[in-house]
Amino acid sequence: MEWIKPDININFVGWRYKAAALSGIVLVLGAAMLIYKGGLNMGIDFAGGTLIQVQFNKSTSPDDIRDALGESFSQSMIQQVGASDANEFLIRADLITGELESLSDRIQQYLTKAYGEGQATVRRVEMVGPKVGEDLRQKALKAIYYAMLFISIYIAGRFEQKWTVAAIMGGVLLIGLYLLEAVGLNPAQLILAALVVTLLLCWILKLPYALGAMACLIHDILITLGIFALTNKEFSLEVFAGLLSLAGYSLNDTIIVYDRIREYRHKDRKQSLAEIVNGAVNQTLSRTVLTSGTIIFVLFCLFFFGGTVIHDFTFAMLVGVIVGTYSSIFVSGTIPVFFDELTGGKRVMKKAPA
Repeated sequence: MEWIKPDININFVGWRYKAAALSGIVLVLGAAMLIYKGGLNMGIDFAGGTLIQVQFNKSTSPDDIRDALGESFSQSMIQQVGASDANEFLIRADLITGELESLSDRIQQYLTKAYGEGQATVRRVEMVGPKVGEDLRQKALKAIYYAMLFISIYIAGRFEQKWTVAAIMGGVLLIGLYLLEAVGLNPAQLILAALVVTLLLCWILKLPYALGAMACLIHDILITLGIFALTNKEFSLEVFAGLLSLAGYSLNDTIIVYDRIREYRHKDRKQSLAEIVNGAVNQTLSRTVLTSGTIIFVLFCLFFFGGTVIHDFTFAMLVGVIVGTYSSIFVSGTIPVFFDELTGGKRVMKKAPA
């Protein structure tokens, strides 16, 4: 099934400077939004505290709910979730208690007193201690970094046949990560420093396709996080799982493009890398659009009809797939082209054994 003709020849590589400028602007805006908002709106899993989900049978407001719950919840954050007519709210408080059942009963009594019998229902109550939340944040950051690192090692070995160099790079980076941690950097600074060192090593060791894969993943994840900051959506464990799924999806598209580049490069060595990359992206365009289109359709259905439980996860996946489709066309192949231009065209993708 082909919606796009196989002989199509759109000059995607010719737009690489405009695409790089667009990506740079979006990344800067996302970073600025993260700084302005003071970071992501961390969910109960990462921030610690108590989360209560309540549904009402009639319209109400966060201020009315806060008044109904009394002094204990005066500083709590209350936001509406789902459709506006669902009258469903999330209440996040710093309150820590070991008796969740009694807390649920107490909240139900407050709401019944204020709204009347049967007008409000406590749907769930969750509590995470601050130490647990901090530990989950650290592990989440490291998980994303390790995923990126091992992906770059695989790309370097698979498409450039530098398994030894890639393994040495991985070992050096893992040791460096523990050394940076011993220095006392906080988790965010630690992973940021590790990512910068990884990108520099890919450049120094002349691993342009590993560099391109890493750049794609960082590009997709940072833009998704920036949009989460812009919309003030909650970043929870479910959203983190969505980011890891996004990394796998982005890698799949990148590998297909790189595999076609390698195939074309060994068919015609007279063509420039820019021409080869452009041909590879055009040849895989039909597959990219068809695959992404069906996934986006399913995600739209889940986003609008899947309920509040998976709403933020679906939103992360939806944004990530759209951005990942863009990066597979405009970013994955153009990074090796930029590298080729800056190093005088000395790199040749090696043929992998059958």
